[in-house]
Amino acid sequence: MSEISDILNAEKFFALEKQLVDSGLGSDLHEFAEVKRRLVSPPHLSPDDFAREVFYVILAGGFSQKTAKKLWGKICAAIEAGDRDLYAIFKNRNKTDAILKVWDSREKFRDGFYALSSAADKLAYLATLPHIGAVTANHLARNLGISVVKYDVWIQRFVSGQSSFPVRLEVKELADKMFARLEEETGLPRGYIDVVLWKACQVGLIEL
Repeated sequence: MSEISDILNAEKFFALEKQLVDSGLGSDLHEFAEVKRRLVSPPHLSPDDFAREVFYVILAGGFSQKTAKKLWGKICAAIEAGDRDLYAIFKNRNKTDAILKVWDSREKFRDGFYALSSAADKLAYLATLPHIGAVTANHLARNLGISVVKYDVWIQRFVSGQSSFPVRLEVKELADKMFARLEEETGLPRGYIDVVLWKACQVGLIEL
């Protein structure tokens, strides 16, 4: 962990954030500023908007952000127009079937999420949604305004040089120490710190 502290402190984090934003790379599904707003003041989404957030995370696994956003836009437009032949847009039956299930039960899923009070309970609930598992639940939770870390391949490699799923306990502990320190130094939610570091690793600003 001392090596990570030497590499990354608050000053260097803010420099990475600025470089990403200035380069037009400051986003996940939402721009960094919106991610930060949601983590500071979580929104209460409509059933339709809740479903769209789930769609994106279903689609994002295994794809670049650019590809996921393109597919997401096409699928959202189709499903809102009443077109249920999503397989014609994206030829992955498991994912398109899951998206239709989420859309058909969007009010139930949205209400079930907001009926829970703790972040842990909400995270566990999200993991039960169609095609959302324990790993992608963290991504969805963050986009919904819960300040959690995704512990994806980029963060694992950054703190330890290797990755595995499920994440190894010692790697998670290293990551948690780093995020706790950066939270204190920057005053930012760890979920936001995570998305910035994820993007910096993904685009090569942080060399792994």
